[in-house]
Amino acid sequence: MEGTWFGYGQPQSKDAMYIDRMYADGRWRGEYRTCVMGKAVDEQVQMGRWSLKGDILSLQTDTVNGKLKLYTYTYKMLTHSPKAQKYINLEENFPYTPRRVADNFQMPSCELTS
Repeated sequence: MEGTWFGYGQPQSKDAMYIDRMYADGRWRGEYRTCVMGKAVDEQVQMGRWSLKGDILSLQTDTVNGKLKLYTYTYKMLTHSPKAQKYINLEENFPYTPRRVADNFQMPSCELTS
């Protein structure tokens, strides 16, 4: 799980993109952007802790855009390799398929993606 993972799609928008930065010490940082007609309409940074027990991934969110907001997302890991993952959000039955990217990877511009 450690590393930087980039993907497209969120339950509220198939056009959203995200970067999950999973650190070896259990910290996690998620960056999210939703684009409409070449412009960002929503951006968030979530920070917290991650854990993997068997095939269940838990992302505990501590802050959203720097403000305290505690909740946990739970996922079932379907596949995992050094280059790609597939997991499903258990609450919303939504699949994610991120690929590994360099740790210095930055979110693409909305102008390039929508």
